[in-house]
Amino acid sequence: MRDTFYITTPIYYVNDVPHIGHAYTTIACDAMARWKRMMGKRVYFLTGTDEHGEKIQKSALLKELTPRQLADQVVVNFQELTPALTISNTGFIRTTEPRHYTAVQDLFRKSLANGDIYLGQYEGWYCVPDEAYWTDLQVEDGKCPTCGRPVERRKEPSYFFKLSKYQDRLLEFYKENPRFIRPESRRNEVIAFVEGGLNDLSVSRTSLTWGIPVPDAPGHVIYVWFDALTNYMTGLGYPSKAPEFETWWPADLHMVGKDILRFHAVYWPAFLMSAGIDTPKSVFAHGWWTVEGQKMSKSLGNVVDPFDMVRKYGADAFRYFLLREVSFGLDGDFSEKELIKRANSELADKLGNLLNRALGMLSKYFDGVVPSPERGAETLATKPCENAPLCPEGSLHLSGESRKAVEAVGAAMEDVAFHKALAAIIELVTRANEYVQSSQPWVLAKDPSLRNQLGTVLYNTLETARIAALLMAPFTPTASQKMWDCLLPGGKPVEEARIDTDSKWGGLAAGASLPKACIVFPKIEV
Repeated sequence: MRDTFYITTPIYYVNDVPHIGHAYTTIACDAMARWKRMMGKRVYFLTGTDEHGEKIQKSALLKELTPRQLADQVVVNFQELTPALTISNTGFIRTTEPRHYTAVQDLFRKSLANGDIYLGQYEGWYCVPDEAYWTDLQVEDGKCPTCGRPVERRKEPSYFFKLSKYQDRLLEFYKENPRFIRPESRRNEVIAFVEGGLNDLSVSRTSLTWGIPVPDAPGHVIYVWFDALTNYMTGLGYPSKAPEFETWWPADLHMVGKDILRFHAVYWPAFLMSAGIDTPKSVFAHGWWTVEGQKMSKSLGNVVDPFDMVRKYGADAFRYFLLREVSFGLDGDFSEKELIKRANSELADKLGNLLNRALGMLSKYFDGVVPSPERGAETLATKPCENAPLCPEGSLHLSGESRKAVEAVGAAMEDVAFHKALAAIIELVTRANEYVQSSQPWVLAKDPSLRNQLGTVLYNTLETARIAALLMAPFTPTASQKMWDCLLPGGKPVEEARIDTDSKWGGLAAGASLPKACIVFPKIEV
């Protein structure tokens, strides 16, 4: 088992501004990167921009700019996603950087030397928006089979990659590595596509100039996917055998949208096999977002601007909603009403309220000083008690519930099931709120002889809130840090905490002075 973890977003096209799809992938990668760090892994997290291709060239022409000028303008919007969404990426790659030209041309030369690239002539259908070529059999009514937009007939000299040569090898690779393509439904789609037969792939163009030149072939520009996919190695210093590349490659997880899975799960491993380079360990394809039942489009005016969502609701609430609302891997429907509902009912009313009511009672009954719990009190039985709060059987088994939550979150993150991880945390918080209602500390406080029991109830409640803050840290980093600071004043940052050790029951220090309130999830007013 390596102690490293390398995760990537796809690189985003700079022909437009960021939208919810870009935010979704980036937030998902960030949550996974943060989780792995808290599991003790050394993490490299790469994101960036794809700045070559015909779409960029045409967009620049319409704006009376050079392609480079357009790229330099628009890339800033994607770079600003990092602070806006609280993203913890390690590196940012632009395909217009000189180091990327070197990397792409080196990979091209390796396949050329191995006899897997040859010069021919391409004639067929081309989809400009998808940067994809299609055969006569794949095109119906002059429309792209992927996006449904019109395709153009193209005929030009082209270098081809012998993708057909790798059909059997890819199928064997999928069989030997069943977790390479996830989720399972996407894996089945890719296998069916490859079993249907692979055609050799055009990897150069002569009809545009905005791209990386084919080595020793004037007039040819390397096709965008051979260019774009190589970024995952460029970011680590390829082609030099630098310590960075040796440490992090192969990638542990490429996170992509379902529309570009085929390029990552078929073309990319074939390119690497050809060049004698290790293939990535996993590609996960998530679904798309509609907006209140409609497909996002500029004409409908319903494109979700992530910067606008952060301004309205804060990064934590936006991050939480995207990863909580739908099963990760399936399509989802975005609604501001549902975002507000989730944020208020789960973050404010459940998690925020749990912490604040416990701190308020701690201040009222113990002058804000954490009491020592009674020995063994955290392992009381879960069955209800008719005479609560005067009998200990009314308490919930919070330490056991916490342990179950930690295990459930860990299992969910291994499956890249963020929605399940968050559901497990909210279930723990719900149990803790039920524990408070069952124990009725406000009644215990009236009887001096029950002071130890009162202190135990408040300790257990605050300790559960501490563990919840720890588990929420990959998803709501800013709010979790505030909770952590309130519960462990002067302690290490929550992002430096370890899931395996700091999730153990009893981490809250008896005798510590805590504030009487800690507002981390304010209610969103409609």
